[in-house]
Amino acid sequence: MTPSTSPQQLYRFLEDRFTCAQACTECARVCAVRASLVDPDGTERQERVRRLGIMCAEVCDSTCRVLCEENQQDEDGIRVRLEWCRSVCLECAHAFDACPGAEPAAGTCRACAEACSRFLESLRRP
Repeated sequence: MTPSTSPQQLYRFLEDRFTCAQACTECARVCAVRASLVDPDGTERQERVRRLGIMCAEVCDSTCRVLCEENQQDEDGIRVRLEWCRSVCLECAHAFDACPGAEPAAGTCRACAEACSRFLESLRRP
């Protein structure tokens, strides 16, 4: 944020950041639960889905922790983190799409990816 940032811009920035952190937390929870439901001794596809669920949970958890820090952070580093999180969430959603009963988890992953996108947009505003 720059010194010329209006209070409304700051509010929107913080709101987007909080929404993204909440989405990451929910996605991490859902992915961890979903990954635990997949049979680890199942097919190769099931194992891939389980691994993606675990990875998505870890990436979302890590992203949430970064977004919740109050100290000065490198904006470029936040952008990279958000891009990574968005990418992993979309990949995980795609994998969940192939699993019967995993539609709600796929939707949560997509919602998190969308929250990351919205927050990235708020970072790009002057």
